[in-house]
Amino acid sequence: MDKKTVRDVEVAGKKVMVRCDFNVPIDDRGNITDDTRIVASLPTIEFLLERGAKVILMSHLGRPKGKVDDKFSLRPVARRLAELLDTEVLMADDVVGEDARQKASILKQGQVMLLENVRFHKEETENDPGFAKKLAEMADVFVNDAFGAAHRAHASTAGITAFLPAVAGFLIEKELKALGQALQDPARPFTAILGGAKVSGKIGVISNLLDRVDNLLIGGGMSYTFFKAKGLNVGNSLLEEDYIETAAAALEAAKRKGVNLVLPSDVVVASSFDNDADHYTVDAEGIPDDYMGLDIGEKTIGVYRDIILKSATVVWNGPMGAFEMPTFARGTREIADAMSRCGGTPIVGGGDSAAAVSQMGYEDKMTHVSTGGGASLEFLEGKELPGIASLLNK
Repeated sequence: MDKKTVRDVEVAGKKVMVRCDFNVPIDDRGNITDDTRIVASLPTIEFLLERGAKVILMSHLGRPKGKVDDKFSLRPVARRLAELLDTEVLMADDVVGEDARQKASILKQGQVMLLENVRFHKEETENDPGFAKKLAEMADVFVNDAFGAAHRAHASTAGITAFLPAVAGFLIEKELKALGQALQDPARPFTAILGGAKVSGKIGVISNLLDRVDNLLIGGGMSYTFFKAKGLNVGNSLLEEDYIETAAAALEAAKRKGVNLVLPSDVVVASSFDNDADHYTVDAEGIPDDYMGLDIGEKTIGVYRDIILKSATVVWNGPMGAFEMPTFARGTREIADAMSRCGGTPIVGGGDSAAAVSQMGYEDKMTHVSTGGGASLEFLEGKELPGIASLLNK
């Protein structure tokens, strides 16, 4: 963590613009159904308020594609923030328009305001310098605390840093510390668990981790491309034909580097992608032609659990099966349970695995659950994240 943080700048009396990740699920009635990301931003906001800053918050929500759309308004977020902070949160009617500028100009110490959805402007995702400059003109200091958007070179994450002193918030600091420690100096044995639907989205991660881990456990839909690479029948299971050779190369690389890469030895197969479909467990070699694999089986759970419990560092990204259906959630739940009981450092790398851990009630038992799906994946891949690279170095 060689980046400056909010601790390294004087904020008293200054207007501090904070990029948060308030991209939260909101139902048709305007109710926030999961406020995890809002809660994660509180330490930085409260720190700034306690030190007499005038706090201006900004975020995206959904994909309004550069158009003003009420269903993507941040007003529900402002209401929830006001409850959590127990203070008024001024809501701007726009992003860089007259209302936002006027409210920012009269903001007092210890007050908070929230700009409307930055993605109501197409210039945000285009990283337009003029738009970034207009954002910057409302503040004296910029704080990036949106790890979930740090892999995007957008105006509110990277572009704005050309116009203001830019530092990290506590959430980004926490994310970089947890994930960085795991990659740079992990306690061993170091085990990575990769699941999710596709090999294509994880190739860079696999390649980077094979130089670092002792064990690599594979699950989810991506495992069937590995099965095919080993010459096994996968029936109607998810398969990326174009990545069979890539999967074969990864198996070969693991062998060459002495990494214990483990594939499921048995899987739960179903007649269709349906919670009530006919299903049973078969060995990996025995997937029938007209069935599809939707979860890891009992033997695999036992093997994976044993490896996890003996590990000092475990990083997990991607569910073991179609966990959104209760019938096929057991593998993912058992991995979460094993991680919660491992005596080492269990880290969940965002996205669906973070959602599963939260949904299944294991979140509090993990050392760290990342708030960024795409960002944590790119970090594990060894890529530079534009929203972090552009912050001031210590």
